[in-house]
Amino acid sequence: MTTAQSASGGRLDTDHGTASDEIIVAVVNGVGLITLNRPKALNALSYRMLRLLGDQLSAWQHEDGVRAVVLRGAGDRAFCAGGDVRVVCQSFRDKTPLHRQFFIDEYRLDYLLHRYPKPVVALMDRIVMGGGMGLAQAAAWRLVTERSRIAMPETGIGMLPDVGASHFLSKMPAPLALYLGITGVTLSAADTLLCGLADEGISTQELEDVEGILARVRWRDAESPLAAMQQAYGHDSAVTIEGATLTAVLPAIHRHFNPSKRVGVIVAALARETDVRYAAWAQATLELLASRSPTMMEVTRALLLRGRRMDLADCFRMEQHAVMQTFVQGDFLEGVRALLVDKDRSPRWKPERLEAVDDAEVARFFASTTAAASSPLREMAWQ
Repeated sequence: MTTAQSASGGRLDTDHGTASDEIIVAVVNGVGLITLNRPKALNALSYRMLRLLGDQLSAWQHEDGVRAVVLRGAGDRAFCAGGDVRVVCQSFRDKTPLHRQFFIDEYRLDYLLHRYPKPVVALMDRIVMGGGMGLAQAAAWRLVTERSRIAMPETGIGMLPDVGASHFLSKMPAPLALYLGITGVTLSAADTLLCGLADEGISTQELEDVEGILARVRWRDAESPLAAMQQAYGHDSAVTIEGATLTAVLPAIHRHFNPSKRVGVIVAALARETDVRYAAWAQATLELLASRSPTMMEVTRALLLRGRRMDLADCFRMEQHAVMQTFVQGDFLEGVRALLVDKDRSPRWKPERLEAVDDAEVARFFASTTAAASSPLREMAWQ
């Protein structure tokens, strides 16, 4: 059990909560507050965290005393930097079931959040990437601060944008979605607002007084729970869309990342960019793409374009099958080795060049109709 305290040390109106070494749970004035509590690991999601989060959210959806849920990260470095990929890759090497069950339960948790009957608020402070985006993008109200750094950087470790990216990136224009997913570029808070991946900016001061703000929420029967929570925040416009740097290069993004273009064509066109307004952006983008897995960039392009024609459940099914194929293909294991284990930052992608990526290999990531029939991924209970 935890007890929330105000800045002055006074006791707030709290209910029973639970604490573990990996998440901290409390109820403050009718709001369920969950803190991801692995700050040294940038609050990366362990398998135990997934199970604890799922159990807690499942319990709260039936509790009348909980009107809404807030998700935040412990420490001053991240909301959540993703999933514990080193562990899942080692599981695959050791031929244990953890890597498969990890993704089954992660998708089950994210689907629960997308369909949650009570409003969920995500405090997207500092680093929010990968699995952290899966949590945050399922929320009804997504808040960033001036120090937020947002990305889906999976192609850099030989993976593909998962945890619902084929769904939530489909809400923006296709060229912008392809740019974000293929490059894995990191966004500022203002750019996150521009892309529609956050709803509002708040100051870090408001973030640091979450318990105090929740204690001041005034519940009115005629008002929705989310509206009541929004009213409690000061809305000081610490971050606005006007500060977005992507605005200046949107014409180039739309031209280069046209959905009709394969990644190799995009790279060649970026190398020929002569407009002085976009030259620096084109060079930076080329450098990012050069560090990414060629196969996963092409798979990501196909994944994001397919997702635009699917509903949430079908996006999740597609992604789950594709994720399992990343272990078989091998770039995911190699990317984690090079960037997170040995840290030599020299992954040996298969193949090394975009022009060598086989269309049949890309297609295998989406051949799920037959393969999924006997897959443990069918254990997912879609509702």
